[in-house]
Amino acid sequence: MKYKLFGSKTGLYASEIALGAANFGTRQGYGATVEESKKILAAYSAAGGNFIDISDLYQLGEAEEIVGEFLENQRQNFIICTKYTKSSEANPAISNVGNHRKSMKGAIEASLKRLKTDYIDIYMPHFDDGITPFEEVARGLEDLVRDGKVLYTGLTNFPAWKAASIAGLVNLNALQIEYNLLQRTAERELIPMAKDLGMGTMMYSPLAGGVLTGKYRSGGSGRINRGVDSEYKEDAKTKKVIDGLVDISNDLDATPGQVAFAWVLSKNSFPLIGARKLSHLEDSLKATTIQLSDEQIIKLNELSEISLGYPHDLLESVRS
Repeated sequence: MKYKLFGSKTGLYASEIALGAANFGTRQGYGATVEESKKILAAYSAAGGNFIDISDLYQLGEAEEIVGEFLENQRQNFIICTKYTKSSEANPAISNVGNHRKSMKGAIEASLKRLKTDYIDIYMPHFDDGITPFEEVARGLEDLVRDGKVLYTGLTNFPAWKAASIAGLVNLNALQIEYNLLQRTAERELIPMAKDLGMGTMMYSPLAGGVLTGKYRSGGSGRINRGVDSEYKEDAKTKKVIDGLVDISNDLDATPGQVAFAWVLSKNSFPLIGARKLSHLEDSLKATTIQLSDEQIIKLNELSEISLGYPHDLLESVRS
């Protein structure tokens, strides 16, 4: 696995693929057993991976516990990104959720304990709660860095204007966003903002919940059709994108999912592998061996193209 600098302001080298640990544990009724989770962690490490993404929310804290046990004697060799906002409790008190400092302090102390460490490499709110003032979030993160409990800070699932406002108050190093061939709206504001501010960009759901593997076409199961009334339906754009992935995968002797993952890798980011089984990890890691041609990337770009909207479309016409 290759290593890349995480943003332009840290000097930190991270593996080109981060391991998403959302499915580690079964406390929420669905996920990987402890044994399977540790097999995934071991295989990821053996492949050269050193970047693990997690949250106190995942499996009500069990995911952090599993990662903590695995890293106990090798903590210094890994980069841990964890998040807070919604709490690890099934039914948290109202004062223990949100992005305010009380929630932040309680969350990080619990995460440090579960992860069996005294510091977090990258720490960030998991969601914009729509309430907490920018200054409160910024000063809280700043205090954690000053106390040595956090090395780098970031944001996940925030509008670009709010992220830029917080970045004006505290040194943000990381941005985590949803990004794949079916979800490219981050190109409008979030990705340009992160690049301009020198933030490392982590991209979750690179396979769109498994849709881009094509498995749902043949009746496969997964996150998309796990709930009630969630029959898989494929719109015209999704069909075009998956058909394009199938064509390219046939040319490369790969799978559609591997090609979709390789496309995200081509965007100079850190995509997350969200594995629930060892086979999922092994399949996705093969994407690192795929070299998409310029023509193939252009084809996928065109099939998944979105309108950047106002004012970008106007400015493009004015400048041309």
